[in-house]
Amino acid sequence: MSPPATGFWLRLLALTRKEFRQMVRDRSNLGIGIGLPIVLILLFGYGLSLDVKNTPVAVVLEDNSPQAMEAVSGLQESTYIAPVMLSSMHEAQALMRAHKVDGILRLRSDFSSQLAAGDAHVQLLVHGGDANRARIVLAYVQGALAQSGMRQADRAGRGGGAGQVTVEPQMWFNAAGDSSYFLVPGLIVLIMTLVGAFLTAMVVAREWERGTLEALFVTPVRPAEILLGKLIPYFCVGLTGLTMCLLAARFLFHVPMRGSLVLIIAASMLYLLVSLGLGLLISSLTKNQFLASQLALVTSFMPAMMLSGFMFDLRSVPAVIRYVGNLLPATYYIELLKTLFLAGDVWPLVLKDAGVLAIYAACLLVAARLATQKKLG
Repeated sequence: MSPPATGFWLRLLALTRKEFRQMVRDRSNLGIGIGLPIVLILLFGYGLSLDVKNTPVAVVLEDNSPQAMEAVSGLQESTYIAPVMLSSMHEAQALMRAHKVDGILRLRSDFSSQLAAGDAHVQLLVHGGDANRARIVLAYVQGALAQSGMRQADRAGRGGGAGQVTVEPQMWFNAAGDSSYFLVPGLIVLIMTLVGAFLTAMVVAREWERGTLEALFVTPVRPAEILLGKLIPYFCVGLTGLTMCLLAARFLFHVPMRGSLVLIIAASMLYLLVSLGLGLLISSLTKNQFLASQLALVTSFMPAMMLSGFMFDLRSVPAVIRYVGNLLPATYYIELLKTLFLAGDVWPLVLKDAGVLAIYAACLLVAARLATQKKLG
């Protein structure tokens, strides 16, 4: 029994040594096995956060009395709220439509007189795009106002009366507090990313492996024509998926479309070009189905899901993660879709995000063309 056992261990040792040598020679395996976990744990460990911190809230003081300033002092002391002091409701509403603030606290011109009479009413408008975040912001603002009220009551107990502040909350863009208003536009982004980048990279890389594309290269067909031939079918598939998503959003989930449908489709076409360009570039660089799938997953689908603002607001994460998120095309597409679905045609935001997507689409398609051209020689 001893010789067979010895032979088994020798063969196992030889095979293990061979696999280790092969793994070291193929650096991509080490990158996926060691580098990928490190990148993911650092990005998502620091980046994933369901906390709401430094929430920008516009404070419109139409009453500049000491009583009004004292009432909002609790917001300035809170670590969860970043008050933006304004004097115009029109300016505050513009910031809310552009989603630069998550709420508007309005103290009307008769606030101090109402407080002296015993009951002052303040208006609180909250951005309802993310229903869960809106409820948290509402609780934070009410808590900060309650703290200010308790300080005033303590002073009043030593000499004088103190009125009560009543908050009149109202949720913008999502009066019902339905979470599907927040999730469905983000799901459209994930689906467009999956069809554009992930699927295209996988399928085209499989053709590289089988030699189909090399066979085309010996024909008079030009590289740009090959890329367009790959681009057009998946572009049509993506538009079909987009149509189904829009129908489901409107008739199944009842998400409002307050912006132009033409703009929603145009923005989606831009992002689809971005995703297709990324998929073609990945497949041209790797020419390997496994590597293409991993690279597409790491560079497109997972960042679009985790770091683009789909699951949580990027303003609540560390600055480095926020910077990474701002480099992703999906971040601008999500912002654009949510604005068009819930707020309407906010043109400064639409033009900015659409311009960024157009630049990404042009750069990625040109890069895919150049990468394919280099493989011809």
